[in-house]
Amino acid sequence: MMSLSQRVLFSATLVLLAFIVGIALTLDRAFYDSARLGVQDRLFAKLLMLMSDAEIDDAGVLDLETNLIDAELGHVNSSTYGFVIDQVGTILWRSTSSLNENIPVTSSLDKGTKIFEQTVFADQTYFIYRYAVAWETPTGEYPLTFVVITDTTLFDAQITQYREDLWGWLIALIALLLFMQMLVLRWGLKPLRHVSVELAAIESGMQENLKGNYPSELKLLTDNINSLINHEHKQQKRYRNGLADLAHSLKTPLAVLQGAVNSEEDEVSRRKVIHEQIDRMDSIVQYQLRRAVTAGGGTGMTLVLLKPMVDRIVNTVQKAYRTKQSEIDIQMDDVIGIRIDEGDLMELLGNLIDNAFKWCRYSIQICAECLGNQVAIQVKDDGPGIPSQEADRILERCVRADQSIPGHGIGLAIVHDIIQAYDGKMTIANNPAGGACITLYLKK
Repeated sequence: MMSLSQRVLFSATLVLLAFIVGIALTLDRAFYDSARLGVQDRLFAKLLMLMSDAEIDDAGVLDLETNLIDAELGHVNSSTYGFVIDQVGTILWRSTSSLNENIPVTSSLDKGTKIFEQTVFADQTYFIYRYAVAWETPTGEYPLTFVVITDTTLFDAQITQYREDLWGWLIALIALLLFMQMLVLRWGLKPLRHVSVELAAIESGMQENLKGNYPSELKLLTDNINSLINHEHKQQKRYRNGLADLAHSLKTPLAVLQGAVNSEEDEVSRRKVIHEQIDRMDSIVQYQLRRAVTAGGGTGMTLVLLKPMVDRIVNTVQKAYRTKQSEIDIQMDDVIGIRIDEGDLMELLGNLIDNAFKWCRYSIQICAECLGNQVAIQVKDDGPGIPSQEADRILERCVRADQSIPGHGIGLAIVHDIIQAYDGKMTIANNPAGGACITLYLKK
């Protein structure tokens, strides 16, 4: 497959050649018509000159001097010939130049008729101009046809010379334009070559992202590539952090298990300790896996509508808290959506709504609105609220509350990690009337 520069060069060359050929044919035709019109005007001028020198006496005899002022008609070796014929086609007069030539003279014409045409005789092409008049004398009218003939040798030579000059200059112009086109193409595609060089450097590990200053047409592409690269880096970082946290979190349960195996307690107590630690390890693994597979704000995410997702989560969570007859107030337009992984959005809203149900007394309010290029999602409850010092603490990475105790710790930590993955923002505040108010800001 041809490269992009070869495709552009090939396409531009075809267009240029078609354009040049079209111009050449147009100019050639225009020059040919102009030269032919020039021959016609020249022959008509000679006809008028013959008519001005001709005289007819009372007896109807044509009197026309053979020694004309026109040198072409009066020269034996000339290629221009003149004739005067009567109404029956009889030659009444012929120029000196035609004496040794066997030139065909067509029949006479009707009065007032003028004809300019091109004909071939004995493998030679001629231009013929005929003009029929009725010569008036005191004794009557005498129909005469004045004829001027010239061969096309000079005309053909003129056309040939013009075409040679025309194509010579056009070929030189094509070569110059192709050279300029290659230079312009090389300059125009330079940003693409720079992108290719930078991508090769990224692949080899010499740099982390695209750093060049690119034109606006490529800016969206390079920004998306950088976004994808940054997303990959964040994903790898989450994997590393998740593995490190998993290893660190499993140290204590493993140590307890090892102690239980070697302890001298009764079998029932040891089994209880082992089951407790196995459940704890399973909880830790599931938690770390959820954090590690967070999709994050990469390219190609689908648009997820908020209202259906909120309704589905609220219906599910209500079943788990049947003993609480909480009043749910959902305030958001049906058209509000976020370009996000559906699993991440479910994890975000699920943790926030679950916390709200867990700590509320009577009511929960869930609302969303568009603020410029962002969507603000707010979950409020009328519970005890969150102390400000605790809010700051649970949003810091690796500073977690006891994960085995239901509460804000693990849920909000997961929410915070997902928000960071999508370059969003999370705020925790308390309602003036009591309860917690958690707000998420995500890009549309």
